[in-house]
Amino acid sequence: MLLEHRGARPSIHPEAYIAPTAVVSGAVVIGEGTRILHGAVITAEDGEVRIGRNVVVMENALVRGRSGHPALIGDSVMVGPHAHINGATVEAAAFIATGASLFPGSYIGPGAEVRINGVVQVNSRLDAGAVVPIGWVAVGDPASILSPERHEEIWEIQRTLDFPGTVYGVPRGTSMSELMQNQSSYYGEHLNDTVLEG
Repeated sequence: MLLEHRGARPSIHPEAYIAPTAVVSGAVVIGEGTRILHGAVITAEDGEVRIGRNVVVMENALVRGRSGHPALIGDSVMVGPHAHINGATVEAAAFIATGASLFPGSYIGPGAEVRINGVVQVNSRLDAGAVVPIGWVAVGDPASILSPERHEEIWEIQRTLDFPGTVYGVPRGTSMSELMQNQSSYYGEHLNDTVLEG
């Protein structure tokens, strides 16, 4: 399904493939030879998404562009099933495995790998060729790559990266009620979407 969102329409290269059950919404550019498989969602909320050539976005993956944090994916990238790329930059020839999560402002260098269920936290930078092992967390700039049981060390770095400000645009300590009222309004813009003919 192709959607016009906030007045912007997707631009899809004629040699790309979008599965009938995928959703592509808003200011999205998809390059030649790229394949967006079933159930994937590529959505430019109030920002943009740019996906290069010969990228494969597997089933049920999410790629989200945001204001100030576009989702930029270089050529020849694999995005695994159920991966979550939110306002991140992924350089060419990177491998983003099943269930990986890349948060706003994160950067994945050329040829880097984020393996199954790996996490790259907000505003963290993964160097070219670096590997985040299965289930591990990359945090900081440059990223420290830590196992999940090292939570205190992860938090010591993560708390300086401004997760609530980067992701939600609010200061730490904002009530969940206020946060969700803001999010409801933000995503309420989809009430005005227009389905486009494919």
